Amino acid sequence: MMDLVNSVLNFVVPPASLVMLAFSWPALYFINTCERMYNSFFGEDMEDKIVIITGASSGIGEQIAYEYAKKKAHLVLVARRETRLWGISENARALGAKSVLITAADVVKEADCRRFITETVNLYGRVDHLVNTASLGHTFYLEEATDTNVFPILMDINFWGNVYPTYVALPYLRQSRGRVIVNASVESWLPLPRMSLYAAAKAALVNFYETLRFELNGDVGVTIATHGWIGTEMTGGRFMLEEGAEMQWKEEREVHASGSSVEDFAKLIVSGACRGDPYVKYPSWYDIFLLYRVFTPNVLQWTFRLLLSNQSARKTSLIGTGRPLLESSSPPRMQPIPETFSPPRQPSSESSSPRRRPVSGSSSPQHPSASPRRRMGPVPVQQD
Repeated sequence: MMDLVNSVLNFVVPPASLVMLAFSWPALYFINTCERMYNSFFGEDMEDKIVIITGASSGIGEQIAYEYAKKKAHLVLVARRETRLWGISENARALGAKSVLITAADVVKEADCRRFITETVNLYGRVDHLVNTASLGHTFYLEEATDTNVFPILMDINFWGNVYPTYVALPYLRQSRGRVIVNASVESWLPLPRMSLYAAAKAALVNFYETLRFELNGDVGVTIATHGWIGTEMTGGRFMLEEGAEMQWKEEREVHASGSSVEDFAKLIVSGACRGDPYVKYPSWYDIFLLYRVFTPNVLQWTFRLLLSNQSARKTSLIGTGRPLLESSSPPRMQPIPETFSPPRQPSSESSSPRRRPVSGSSSPQHPSASPRRRMGPVPVQQD
């Protein structure tokens, strides 16, 4: 009997749902617009609020720090590259941040997360927003990877690097009825080649926070931000792999990648978080592909095959494939600080904003799954 019922529902529910959605869409869009306008006028005032931002040393994390600084919040900037954070903290103060605390930490280590959350609570007494932006991408085909040590690194940073800070900060966010903001990606449900591990981690991340939203029952808000191609260091050609205390930047992307403005995405994230939006999507028209995936997956698959058929030669990155990498004698390139701001200054005791000095003799956090440094022998590179 149940088989018959399911067979009927399988035939009736999908088209009926589309028809209902088509008729209700104008009313739903109007209600959503009214709610958005109301929340824009009566959104959360971030002045003197405490905001923790992980992955704040570049890209989306850096720009989000600037947007919160314009709202006169107190910032806690967390990243592995502490030297990069000095310049960003100066920029944030120039934009209006009440104070800036910087700390070097590895977000895939629970102990590090407890340390910077505890430092924040000890200094400010509360946490209002936790913004998780730490992310690491790749552009290699899975079947060509020969060094699987990079697999857990990608999964750890993109998933556990968001879960651990959230887990530690939740008790304090409950007290302030704060909000968690997470930087996800459209690849969590839109399949793209050469991004299998990244897409899997982002899919797990979105499902984790959607489930957590129900568990928190409104006590703590959750904003999930998804984006398409964004012009950051990851899509601009640099891939980060940490071995011990040394940060290594590799030229990794073989094809030109153009993306949308990271500044625009950062503004949407902060504005959406202050309005209490559950989702921030940039650009929002990507959502139409979700309908195709649910109701006509073959059409979506054919479309991608057509778009990708123009690539005459199959290109892949060298990271994780066991092939030799071309080393550059020049120092690692940093994303330039906007010219309107002063360059990074060394910490001084006269500064009015709280800062954390690095402990002498300490090294940068090492990823638990990173393998010891070793040089690869000359391996012939296959010609595509």
